[in-house]
Amino acid sequence: MQTEYQHYYVPNQSYFPIVASISLFCLAFGAGSFLTAAEGGGDFGMILLFMGFILLITIIMNWFVTVAAESRAGLYSPQMDKSFRWGMGWFISSEVMFFVAFFGALFYIRIFAVPWLAGEGDKGVSHMLWEGFVNQWPLMTTPDPSLFKGPEKVVDPWHIPLLNTIILISSSLTLTMSHKALKLNNRRATSLWLALTVVLGFTFLYYQVIEYHEAYTELGLTLAAGVYGSTFFILTGFHGLHVTIGTIMLLCILVRILEGEFSATKHFGFEAVAWYWHFVDVVWVGLFIFVYIL
Repeated sequence: MQTEYQHYYVPNQSYFPIVASISLFCLAFGAGSFLTAAEGGGDFGMILLFMGFILLITIIMNWFVTVAAESRAGLYSPQMDKSFRWGMGWFISSEVMFFVAFFGALFYIRIFAVPWLAGEGDKGVSHMLWEGFVNQWPLMTTPDPSLFKGPEKVVDPWHIPLLNTIILISSSLTLTMSHKALKLNNRRATSLWLALTVVLGFTFLYYQVIEYHEAYTELGLTLAAGVYGSTFFILTGFHGLHVTIGTIMLLCILVRILEGEFSATKHFGFEAVAWYWHFVDVVWVGLFIFVYIL
């Protein structure tokens, strides 16, 4: 590796930001079109969603390759390292606010909206939805079952959700062991623990796919199953997306470790992904408690 760069490195002009913005627009617009399923919008939304996803993955992979090449070339100064740390910290802070918004919606529905609609409290309006509506969670009935059929059952938290909780907590432990091994310059142990973390990440996603299939085919729990179905899939679905992204990042770091990159004292790329993964694990603990159990 070359001598460490002494000035703040400013990269050349890049098309990454504009293409990433276009991909995010395609993702958002495509998802909205697909979910609302307006006339002809279902197929169009799915195509746009797929295009946005492919574009975003392409940009992320190219950005990772570029950053790795710049790091190997010794272009990053200590000030640049601080910028990376601040940037990752603010990124995770924005992700915290992202999930706070969805958890806030869940709590508002359960604590305020549903009791009010059942006629409870000062703001309660009895039978505001339909006659006979009662305060319960999860809501198992809908005002028009022909349009929105409520779930027949809820997901049992003590099977797949509990297993996935054990898997994610274990993955945090294996990632911590990998980080400690890297600090001790034990590259073989670093690779083994990190590879196990990647396997646990993919295992979590595998069981979540099984859970979703069972929810749709056996429990009647779908996106159209009233507000309970919507909140369930939005919270667990976005978390699953974050696990997918985190697993891909861990896999990229594993490849770099196997290629001999990072040292015991200089490995912020590893640390940044570890921060993200631990954040994702903490979010899942909240989901397990407030979505599945309570």
